[in-house]
Amino acid sequence: MDFVMLWRLVDCLNRGVALDMDVYDAASWSVVTPVSELSVQLGSVPVRFPDFTRGYWKTERKLGVMANP
Repeated sequence: MDFVMLWRLVDCLNRGVALDMDVYDAASWSVVTPVSELSVQLGSVPVRFPDFTRGYWKTERKLGVMANP
């Protein structure tokens, strides 16, 4: 899957189109490890996952990958 995601990133950059991933996706992907570490340190209790979008994630967004021929 990494190859597909990297290929899509390079393809979008080469064609000058918007990326499928935004800053909120990047923040969400980056916080998984620290939140997991905190959970383990606290005895493997559930830890709230931060909502960087303030609920905006509930709104459907169009992904360019679905529009490509």
